[in-house]
Amino acid sequence: METKHTNNYFDNIRTLFRYYKSLGDSAINQLNSDEVNWRPEPESNSVAMVVKHMSGNMLSRWTNFLVEDGEKEWRNRDQEFEETIHTKEDLLAVWEKGWDCLFQAIAPLNSEDIDRVAYIRNEGHSVIEAINRQLGHYAYHTGQIVFIVKCLRSANWKSLSIPKGGSKAFNKDKFEQEKSRKNFI
Repeated sequence: METKHTNNYFDNIRTLFRYYKSLGDSAINQLNSDEVNWRPEPESNSVAMVVKHMSGNMLSRWTNFLVEDGEKEWRNRDQEFEETIHTKEDLLAVWEKGWDCLFQAIAPLNSEDIDRVAYIRNEGHSVIEAINRQLGHYAYHTGQIVFIVKCLRSANWKSLSIPKGGSKAFNKDKFEQEKSRKNFI
């Protein structure tokens, strides 16, 4: 049974995933190829490690979503944190592969899927719980990517949101517009 709220949820979640991908894209675009493995300190992760982990998670969770457990036997999570990506080109290929898998998996979802169960490590989740779990995970790691690149760029960082000192002008522009119901993105 199609419902307005269920379909709105799926539309909204697709938009939010695209939003977090766009934040990662914009941060990675500010990265030089020789910086993909830079870490603020030895125990930290580099952008390459975070991207590899996110992609590994996406491929595992979203391949055969709702058919197989989201933690695939072929996934090697520990290897995701080893330094094996050495160029920005390779980094982008891994990044895109994970996101492509996610977007293909969520594209056909509709209200008929809402009561289905998604398993992750044998733990059953409603479709909404499974999607929200992953959205939180990817937002968290996207924030790490943004922070690492911001550390590298320092004063040359190109803000991905309202730049420092720009709140007053941003809000003025927003409040001069008609009230409307729309996504913030």
